[in-house]
Amino acid sequence: MSLPVVHHPAYGAPMPPGHRFPMAKYGRLMAHLLEHHVVTPVQLHRPELAPVAWLEQAHTPAYVDAVLGLKLEPAAQRRIGLPITAEVVRRSRAASAGTVMTARLALQHGLACNTAGGSHHAFADHGAGFCVFNDVAIAAGVLLHEGRIERALVVDLDVHQGDGTAAIFAGDPRVHTFSMHCGVNFPLHKQASDLDVALDAAVEDDAYLVRLADHLPGVLEDVRPDLVFFNAGVDPHIDDRLGRLALTETGIWRRERLVLQTCLDAGVPVAGVIGGGYAPDLDQLVRLHAVLHRVASELFSRL
Repeated sequence: MSLPVVHHPAYGAPMPPGHRFPMAKYGRLMAHLLEHHVVTPVQLHRPELAPVAWLEQAHTPAYVDAVLGLKLEPAAQRRIGLPITAEVVRRSRAASAGTVMTARLALQHGLACNTAGGSHHAFADHGAGFCVFNDVAIAAGVLLHEGRIERALVVDLDVHQGDGTAAIFAGDPRVHTFSMHCGVNFPLHKQASDLDVALDAAVEDDAYLVRLADHLPGVLEDVRPDLVFFNAGVDPHIDDRLGRLALTETGIWRRERLVLQTCLDAGVPVAGVIGGGYAPDLDQLVRLHAVLHRVASELFSRL
């Protein structure tokens, strides 16, 4: 059996020309994984769009209605940084459904990865930072509602704090949020995760991995989750335009192995999402995002 990988064809469609957010990475990532035989077509799972009931597991009905009806105020769209068009809404619903499917597959097989997801700046009643719907929060809410899990852990290693996810689950003992991020980066006003590890700018591979290894095993032992959501953002890379940390590509490989192996050794299934990445070279960015799937495929073969 091969690693389950979730991909939605909505991410193959073009964005408006000239838009600064690198939406092109999603389709290119899937092409890269297939071209380099990291995955095969038989491994791919394609979800439908997330229904309203799923979106409302993490978001207010008023916000969901405004987004789906393309009625979001201009100021709210500027806060997101994306035009709320039918195509953007379709992509956001696809990513959310993809993370739900990834989580279900992880529970079934022990490990699964999405080729999108990680929109952690979306709050219950608004979006921000290129994030419309918080797919991880939605997936956690759906699985809790269905009774598939009783406790989840979010391991968010995107360079930016997972503020939306932290706010959505503030005071909810069923979902433990762990964010390790650059402390002097977006968002300006941080939320309180269950565990925040704020790093100084320019932290390199070894120091970063020591900090992660200092915290992750203890968090797993304390929380004892039924499922880990791993946001594997690659914006801590030294070349990232929005990062301010200094991980190398080797460091990204070491990070993914550390997280996935630690969780699997603890007997906890992992649902991986790709998170942020803004390297100016699209080929490099795609290669970095593919590390999650490469390491996951390698470890899955040993399960």
